[in-house]
Amino acid sequence: MLDMDGVLFHGMNPITGAKEFLDKIKEIPHIFITNNPILLPEVIADKMENMGFNRPKVDQILTSGEATAIWLSHQKKNFRYFAVGAEGLHQSLQKYGIEDNENADYVVIGEGEGISYEAITTGVNLLLNKHAELISTNPDSSVDAFHHGKRIVLPGGGALVAPFSKASGKKPTTIGKPFPLLYQMALEILGHSAEKCLMIGDRPDTDILGAQKMGIQTALVRTGRFQPGEKLPKEIHNLNWDVGSLHELLET
Repeated sequence: MLDMDGVLFHGMNPITGAKEFLDKIKEIPHIFITNNPILLPEVIADKMENMGFNRPKVDQILTSGEATAIWLSHQKKNFRYFAVGAEGLHQSLQKYGIEDNENADYVVIGEGEGISYEAITTGVNLLLNKHAELISTNPDSSVDAFHHGKRIVLPGGGALVAPFSKASGKKPTTIGKPFPLLYQMALEILGHSAEKCLMIGDRPDTDILGAQKMGIQTALVRTGRFQPGEKLPKEIHNLNWDVGSLHELLET
């Protein structure tokens, strides 16, 4: 299992050694899993191809947005939803559910543009008056992005779902890492048990923590949020690998 942002690329720039790493593991079953719900898997595949990677199969990419839509379809066929987030989340939900701002079964909060006072008001009233359930694609309080070559920090799904949770008093069901649902779906796709799998990620608080709780082996690569030498959070322990890069991981 490989995270993407901070592991394979920054923005539209591949991280040194990432292409070579994927070439080395091409015969090993693998899946790309990301908390980012903004882009559809097919768009991510196009993005990777444009960066010079071998184009992955669409079913090798599992986003928190796509996983949210699939999971909701298992809870209720033709579910009704009100969603806040970027277009990719809406497109994922449209594959399995029906948009309904008046009688939604679920209020789904992702990342990206779309949050507003009006959207919060609509969502809170669905939660309180229509007994809709609150769903969060991912719990990240902030996420890294690149704008004109410079690193910036954007609010993540955990920050954007907070006003809906606070105003309604409802706790969200969260799909993305470190919660188990995204890993469980990835394991089903791979067809392997947790102890036979390895999670490669750059964020100890999501990628690594969630994998450890699932009994999945872990490799932290310090090409993203956590830089070489930076101290790990106290809840992270017994990493199988802690390396500076994917290239270093290949050498171990």
